[in-house]
Amino acid sequence: MGTPVSTIRNLGPAMDAACTAAGIPDAETLRALGADAAYAKLLQSGTRPHFIGYYVLVMGLQGRPWNDCKGEEKKALRVRFDAIKASSFDKDLSEFERTLNEIGVVAKRG
Repeated sequence: MGTPVSTIRNLGPAMDAACTAAGIPDAETLRALGADAAYAKLLQSGTRPHFIGYYVLVMGLQGRPWNDCKGEEKKALRVRFDAIKASSFDKDLSEFERTLNEIGVVAKRG
């Protein structure tokens, strides 16, 4: 196994657990995926969407403090977050249905 996700700036044990559940076992895999693809995987595995969580991930992967991004950059991140959320999070699926979908038992709705 590689380096824990929590070694990335701004990320802690909760992100380690969420990433593991999403099939992102280590910091190297997270970096290779990039923030957008990794966040999509997190949402698909049941993580509830939250802009600050996405924002913290983006900043951490850039090696920046979580509160470093402001103004136009932050607005652009919100647009990216909304697009990821729209394509990767189905609020109508129960956690059980989401799990069945991930293992190929239930087809995605929509």
